[in-house]
Amino acid sequence: MSWLSKHVEPTATHLLYIILSAFLITYALFSSFIRNRLHLSEPPLATLFGICFGPRGFGLLDSRRWGFNDNTTQEAARIIVGLQVFTVSIELPKHYFSRHWSSVAMMLGPVMTFSWFITAAFVYGVLHTSFMTAMIISACLAPTDPVLAASVLAESTFSVRVPNRLKHMLSAESGCNDGVSFPFLYIGTLLLIEDSNGAAAKEWVLGIVLWQCALGLLVGIFIGTAFNWALRLVQRLSYIDHTAFLAFYLLLALLSIGIGSTLGVDDFLVAFGAGYGFARDGWFSKNMRETRLPHVVDLLLNSSMFIYFGAIIPWSQFTPNSETPDITPGRLVGLLILIILFRRIPIVVAMKRFIPDVRTYREALFCGHFGPMGLGALFLVMEARAQLENGTSLPEPHPPKHSPHKDAVETIWSVVCFVILGSIMIHGLSVAAISVGSHYVRKEGERAPLLAQESDVLDGMVHGEGGGESEPSVSGDESDEAAYR
Repeated sequence: MSWLSKHVEPTATHLLYIILSAFLITYALFSSFIRNRLHLSEPPLATLFGICFGPRGFGLLDSRRWGFNDNTTQEAARIIVGLQVFTVSIELPKHYFSRHWSSVAMMLGPVMTFSWFITAAFVYGVLHTSFMTAMIISACLAPTDPVLAASVLAESTFSVRVPNRLKHMLSAESGCNDGVSFPFLYIGTLLLIEDSNGAAAKEWVLGIVLWQCALGLLVGIFIGTAFNWALRLVQRLSYIDHTAFLAFYLLLALLSIGIGSTLGVDDFLVAFGAGYGFARDGWFSKNMRETRLPHVVDLLLNSSMFIYFGAIIPWSQFTPNSETPDITPGRLVGLLILIILFRRIPIVVAMKRFIPDVRTYREALFCGHFGPMGLGALFLVMEARAQLENGTSLPEPHPPKHSPHKDAVETIWSVVCFVILGSIMIHGLSVAAISVGSHYVRKEGERAPLLAQESDVLDGMVHGEGGGESEPSVSGDESDEAAYR
């Protein structure tokens, strides 16, 4: 052993620290340029970084060498998505749902149901799976991912061109529908694993709809409301310092996720309910307005998770094998195109007159397109795999070699991962495509001096006339202005 090898320790974990921090530092150094000039967000860049340094690239990021397994993937996705759902709920305008429940209800009801059905039909027809397997896959892909949606709608030169009412509606939808997707997910899984349709129906109503979803939402609202009162009290008594006050948001989010997972209820509805109950009166957000803590935490955790996803993409399962003979790269690409084009756009455009916050067909097209699939789908596919592997919500460390549902487990994992990858790239690059397109459709004298640097409203969208509503532009903003446009 040489002197150098005695002292230098390039273990997999140590290399992970270097590679991960190098990406985050590089992105941080050029974050404004990347977001405002190139119109790119961190998810596609982080995913590509994970692919490049993963097993199919340089081989420096390999989850197997770290000792990570399916349980790790599930819990990491649970924490990241739960934190993002909580963040979405505290950043909504105060008492948002009391005024805009009908728009969100339409997005969570008819739009999400249509997305589930049409995606199942595409999976069934293109990949020749069983219809139950197609229903499980479509349930994983039906909800809008809150992490990807936040990266697209985050503050940037592009986001100011989109009306606030659309951004808030899409944020509220993305915060709710990962939790609302559980009843859709369990229709297919229960029909596969239960002994009879009657037993499946009973478990779906009692165990999923009432226990997981209804109770989960009520528990979350109770937690948020109780800690809102507690934090107000200790601040009034000067028992809490500023540092602890800033950290309270993160701690409460983790507490709500932990309580939800321990009770076996819907983690994401607990987190969303806790965030909304905690901040619905605007008091907490008003005190947090000058800080960027939620965004700092989001950048660190979300980027890390997308790098991890890029490193674990199951490339070998995108080609035919004994369990999935009908999965080919061509069919997966065709399926992805069908899902991107028809999963949401037709139904949102058709339902435009029933969604009060969508006022033009251009806005309907925008809202229909921006329904990305990401880390929420990753968590749901792990939940589905766990149910098919052992009938619980806790997956095996690795898929068992002998299982009555092995074909379904292999199929849903490979298909969902491919669609997530495609959505990250397509939706992550859509902002750049829209910005460049809107630049060139203008007459030459009306274009911005720099490519895609227009700052006026997007064509076909209504920014003025708030419909008589006087609503804070962010939760906690007490100014009486019609900023909700």
